[in-house]
Amino acid sequence: NKTNFFKTMLLVLVGKAVRFAIVICLFLTVSLLIVSGLQLDPINKQREEMGLVIDKPENIPPSLAFATVATGAFRGLVVDILWIRADRLKEEGQFFDAKQLAEWITILQPRFASVWQFQAWNMAYNISVAIPATQPEQRWQWVKNGYELIRDEAIDKYHLNNIGLYHQLAVIFQHKIGGISDDAHRYYKLQLAEQMEPLLSSADAGLTSEDNEYYELLAKTPSKWRDIIADANVAELVNSLKEADDAFSNEADFVGNYLSLRQPGNAGRFNEAASIVIDDFRGTQTLSKFDIFAKAYQLRKIWKLDPGLMLEVNQAYGPVNWDDPNKHLPMDWRHADSHAIYWAKKGLDIVSQDKDRDITGDEINTDRIIEHSLQNLFRLGKMVILPVPIEILVNDVSDETKIVEVKQVFLRPDLRFFNVYNNAILSAIKKYEQDGDEKTLQTQYNQHRNMLKNAVLSFYQSGHREQAGKIYYNILKKRYPMPDFEVPLEEYARNRMFEELEGLGYQDATEQILAMLEEGYYYYAIYEDEAAAARERDAKDVYDYYQSEHGDGARIDLPKDFNWLKVLALKEVLTDRQYPEYLVPSLFGRLEIEEPELYKLLLAELEKNLEKNDNSDL
Repeated sequence: NKTNFFKTMLLVLVGKAVRFAIVICLFLTVSLLIVSGLQLDPINKQREEMGLVIDKPENIPPSLAFATVATGAFRGLVVDILWIRADRLKEEGQFFDAKQLAEWITILQPRFASVWQFQAWNMAYNISVAIPATQPEQRWQWVKNGYELIRDEAIDKYHLNNIGLYHQLAVIFQHKIGGISDDAHRYYKLQLAEQMEPLLSSADAGLTSEDNEYYELLAKTPSKWRDIIADANVAELVNSLKEADDAFSNEADFVGNYLSLRQPGNAGRFNEAASIVIDDFRGTQTLSKFDIFAKAYQLRKIWKLDPGLMLEVNQAYGPVNWDDPNKHLPMDWRHADSHAIYWAKKGLDIVSQDKDRDITGDEINTDRIIEHSLQNLFRLGKMVILPVPIEILVNDVSDETKIVEVKQVFLRPDLRFFNVYNNAILSAIKKYEQDGDEKTLQTQYNQHRNMLKNAVLSFYQSGHREQAGKIYYNILKKRYPMPDFEVPLEEYARNRMFEELEGLGYQDATEQILAMLEEGYYYYAIYEDEAAAARERDAKDVYDYYQSEHGDGARIDLPKDFNWLKVLALKEVLTDRQYPEYLVPSLFGRLEIEEPELYKLLLAELEKNLEKNDNSDL
C-alpha cells in the first residue's frame, strides 16, 4: 500500500509539473509571437530599404500570389526540394523537365538572381544544344527563351536590379549569339539581324540607321498609344487602317501588323485597301510621325530597349566617323555585340549609383563584356548579308542535287572602333587603379597590350600604314616597352603575322584575309600589279591554310567561294573614308575589263544596298 501511495503521489506531482511546463511553454510561445510581431514592421522596412521587396500586394503577379498562399510557411521547404530535383534532372540530361521545375522555382523564389540565371543559362546553352543542329529554328527558340526570361521577366516584370542578371543577359548576346561556339551561330545572327533591321531606319522620315538623328527622334516620340493618337492627323491614319482591314481592329496588335504591312512582300497578307491607305498618306508628316512611333514602340515593348539609352550607347561606343574623329556614328543594332554592350552598360549604370559599394566579380565581368564586345566589333563589326549558293540533296536514291541560295551573315573588320575600344580599356584601367585591385588591373594591362598589338597588324594589313605607325610608336612602345617592339614597324608586322598563323582562328583568319585583299585593291587601282598580286596570294594562302584546318566544320568555315571574300573586301574599300575617292573609277574600270565575274557580283551587292536606301557610305 505504501508503494502504491508513493507511486500515486509521484504521478500526481509529475502531472502537475507537466501541466505547469505546458502553461510556461504556452506563455513563452505567446510572448515570442507578440515580440516577433512587433519586430515585423521594422524588418519589412529594412527589407524595402535593401530592395528585397518586389511582391507588394498592389503589384504582385497572380502566379506568385497563388504560390505564396498555397505553400504558406512551407514555401522554403518546397523550393529546396524543387532545387534538388531540378539539379538532379540537369545532371541526368533531362533538360525539359528541369526547365518546368525551374519555372516553378522562379515563381516561388522571384527575388533571387541565381534562380533566373540558372534558368536562362539552362535554356540558352543546355536545352538548345540538345536539339540537333539540323533544326536551327528550334535551337534559336530556346536561345530566345533564355534571354527573354531574364530581360522580360526578371528585369522588366519583377524589376530586379542585380548586376549578375545584366551580365548573364549580355553574355547570351555576346557569346551565344555573337560567338561561334554553337553550330547554329550563323542562323542566330541572321535571325537577330533580320528582326532588328526593319526598326533601324525610316524611309518615310528620310532617315537611315547611319544617322543619330533617327535615334533622337525615336527617343523623343511618345511611348504610349493614347499620346500618339491624340494627334488628329495620326488618329485619321489609324482609323483608316482599322476600316481597311480587321487585322488593325485590335490596338494591342496594331503596331505589329502595321510594321508587317510595311515590309516588302507582306502586303498580300492584308486587304489591298490597307496598302491604299499607306499610299494615300505617303510623303506626309503624319505617316512619318506614326512610322517613327511604331518603331520606337516595338523597340520598347518587344525588345525592351530604351531609344534614349540606345542613343547614349551610340554616342559613347559608336564607331568614329573618319571625316570627324570627334563624332560617333550609330551602332549596328543588328549585331549581337551591340545588344551585349547595351545591357552591360545598363547594369553598370545601376550599380554605379551606389558610391559606397565594393566592386564585385559581377561588376568586373560586366566591364569586360563591354571591352570584349568592342573588341569583337573592331575585328568583325561590319555586317553583310549575302545570298550564298549551296548544293542540297533532293533525292537520296539518285543522289540528285540542286543549287539554292541561302542567306548568310558575313562579318568583316570595322577599324572605326579602335578609338572607342582603346578608350574603354583605358577607362577601366583608371577605375581599377583607383580601386587598388592589382589582379584585375594586371588583366586589364595584358588585354590592352594585346589589343594594341592586334590593332597595329590590322591597320598595317589594311593599308593604313600611317595609323598603324601612330599606334605602334606613340602608344604601344611607350606604354608597354618590350624587346619585341624594338624593331621597325614593317618587321614587327611581319613577325606578328607569323604569330597569328600559328594559332589561326575564325576571327583572325577573316580579319587577315580581308585586310590583305583591301590593301591589294589599293595597289591594283594604282597599277602596282605585282604588289596587288602578292597581297592576294598572301590572302589566298591564309584562306587555304585555314580551310585545310577548319574547313569541314559548318560552324566556323569561311565561304567556299573565295570570290565572296573579294566582294566583301571591295565593299570595305568603297566604304572606307581613308581610301582615296579618285581611285574608285580606276578600280571599277579595271575590274569590269579584267575580272568581269567579280565585277558582276560586286554590282549585284551594291544594287541591293541602293534598293534598301542603305547607300550612305557608297
